[in-house]
Amino acid sequence: MRIIRARDYDEMSLKAAGIIAAQVLAKPDSVLGLATGSTPVGLYMKLAQLHREGFLDFSRCSTANLDEYEGLAPDNRQSYAFFMKENLFRHINIPAENCNIPNGLAKDAAAECARYESAIASLGGIDLQLLGLGPNGHIGFNEPEDNFGYGTHNVDLTQATIAANSRFFSDEEIQPSRAYTMGIGTIMAAKKILLVVNGEGKAEILKAALFGDVTPRIPASILRFHHDVTVVADAPALSKIGNL
Repeated sequence: MRIIRARDYDEMSLKAAGIIAAQVLAKPDSVLGLATGSTPVGLYMKLAQLHREGFLDFSRCSTANLDEYEGLAPDNRQSYAFFMKENLFRHINIPAENCNIPNGLAKDAAAECARYESAIASLGGIDLQLLGLGPNGHIGFNEPEDNFGYGTHNVDLTQATIAANSRFFSDEEIQPSRAYTMGIGTIMAAKKILLVVNGEGKAEILKAALFGDVTPRIPASILRFHHDVTVVADAPALSKIGNL
């Protein structure tokens, strides 16, 4: 595991974008596993800038998103499909048919989970998986459990996760309590993993994930068993760890 320290959010975003850009330059038909939330917004902006300036071509890339809320249509402003379109896809030249996101409106949850696993397999697996870190240590929507989940599954969100995401929903919007997510096994099957973390509020859980017990109660701790993980975190997020 490599841990890269950044001064602040902007430098974290720049360094993380550089890692993804290097992946695309080295393998133009890369399969990128993507994440949502506030943490990756900055790096998506920098990838879009690199594309506008002619340095990055995404036309042969494919993507697979970590998760999606159950019950939200792709055009719902709170859906992760909408998030990805607004924050990345419409700013780069990736074909829409190359972008894979779980279907939040699927009528059969088990069938949708199987479909999504098959879609990832048909791409040849994920070359680089981008992850954020939840306040309770979740990655994707893999919440603290007694066991590490394996494949894509439909999950009840914890109150901690619902509370953390409530800032994205207005009083008039119904916040989902369930979601589809890649499982730990799906994430760990990626050839490379990039974890981005920012802010002092993540300092304790980042320390626990990187240096505490490996336990499904802190899902991100399993990343220490992956052969190629890079962590890019800003100084506040690394404040509980000390010198690296």
